Amino acid sequence: MVVLTVMLYAAVVIVSLLLIALVLVQPSKQGGLGAAFGGGLGESVFGAQAGSHLTKMTVVMTTIFFGLTLLLAVLVSRGDSQYQSATVNQALEKMDGKAVPAVETPAAEVPEVTPEAAPETVPANP
Repeated sequence: MVVLTVMLYAAVVIVSLLLIALVLVQPSKQGGLGAAFGGGLGESVFGAQAGSHLTKMTVVMTTIFFGLTLLLAVLVSRGDSQYQSATVNQALEKMDGKAVPAVETPAAEVPEVTPEAAPETVPANP
């Protein structure tokens, strides 16, 4: 289970980096970062329909990214609950029915204020 989770994390990282690259290479109406790498680079590599191909690839990569992320979230949430319950069971077995010692915190000493020590009038704010 741990190996599958690590492989899914690696796949999510790779897909997210590819998705970032796809979005940055796509030509925009103002040129964008795609123009900084040579202007018509996408058209020369993918042909005249480069925009539609890059858009389709972006949609596919986004779908893969969301699918992997959802699968990873389900696996991690199931694994965490199993891990937590196992950890609690192990802790209870180690306690062997003994009571948990209470932690004492020292109380802060508050000086007592008597009516004689309190001022009779409150000074006005200047």
